[in-house]
Amino acid sequence: MDKKQTPIRKIIHIDMDAFYASIEQRDHPEYRGKAIAVGGSPEGRGGVVATASYEARKFGVRSAMSSKKAKQLCAHLIFVRPRFEVYKQVSQKIREIFHRYTDVIEPLSLDEAYLDVTTDKQGIGSAIDIAELIRQAIKDELQLTASAGVSVNKFVAKIASDMKKPNGLTFIGPSRITSFMEKLPVEKFFGVGKVTAEKMKKLGLHTGADMKKLTEAQLIKHFGKTGRFFYKIVRGIDDREVRPDRETKSVGAEDTFPFDLTTLEEMNTELEKIASVVYDRLKRHHLQGRTITLKIKYHDFKQVTRSQSFSDGTDELEVIVSTAQSLLAATEPEDKKIRLLGISLSNFGNIPARHFREEGEDQLRLF
Repeated sequence: MDKKQTPIRKIIHIDMDAFYASIEQRDHPEYRGKAIAVGGSPEGRGGVVATASYEARKFGVRSAMSSKKAKQLCAHLIFVRPRFEVYKQVSQKIREIFHRYTDVIEPLSLDEAYLDVTTDKQGIGSAIDIAELIRQAIKDELQLTASAGVSVNKFVAKIASDMKKPNGLTFIGPSRITSFMEKLPVEKFFGVGKVTAEKMKKLGLHTGADMKKLTEAQLIKHFGKTGRFFYKIVRGIDDREVRPDRETKSVGAEDTFPFDLTTLEEMNTELEKIASVVYDRLKRHHLQGRTITLKIKYHDFKQVTRSQSFSDGTDELEVIVSTAQSLLAATEPEDKKIRLLGISLSNFGNIPARHFREEGEDQLRLF
């Protein structure tokens, strides 16, 4: 008897376009068509950019950039104070749209998520059609745009969603994965930053096809354990399931990266993503924590934690982000290679046990 074949997965990656900035432009007509940066400070007096509008991105302004540098690149840049509670509310409405089609949803942050629609609630059958319906609903109901990638696994869907940004949809089916990955410039591979890209090019590796010529052992020799990741991904291999968001015993989140973070800019960007998930969980449990803890694991597996306590509890995203980033900066991370970052809140006071389920702390999968 033939074994029953496992159905090919249908994965959608939805990524909102300049999420925070787009909401501000939607709600404030005077910002439309203007170069704006959410976060940072006027006159470039400190802070970092959380999101830049596409008008600002034309000048090179981007997320996690210091407001000083952003102002140098774009003299007429308008700095806008973030409204995280509004962004959270919009994110919840987007999630409600997702749930019309599937409950197998893995949120990565307020503006990004994976959806498994191998079996969808409405029996539509086509992941492409579902992605288009979701994008249209977001546009009609929220006056925002989203980009989508559709494929048979998470990694390819993630790359696909970035191909036609903003407001685009890209489908990469099984028959196209091999040729697509071979033509992909090494800079487009997740985990390949400027330093790694330069190293690859010195080795004559410019595209996925070039990387594919090396054996797994050779990739590991040149890039350490990340080489094993490159070996699989260049072949479009990614067996990870979409993991629905779950309640957690402790209110925290962490991410193990497939490559080492080596710059403070990279680290702060990842902390913002992780903090967004922690914020979401705090709000869902109606909790405020008085202690914020940062967890760091280095490339050599050495692990440290740093904490800061407050007299009053907090569930504010800005406080969580700034505290985690300050704790990180105090460790002088620029000279170190970081493989994992995590943020958790504790010290809630008299919180009933019913708020939690005995499932342990979730680990984010943010690539």
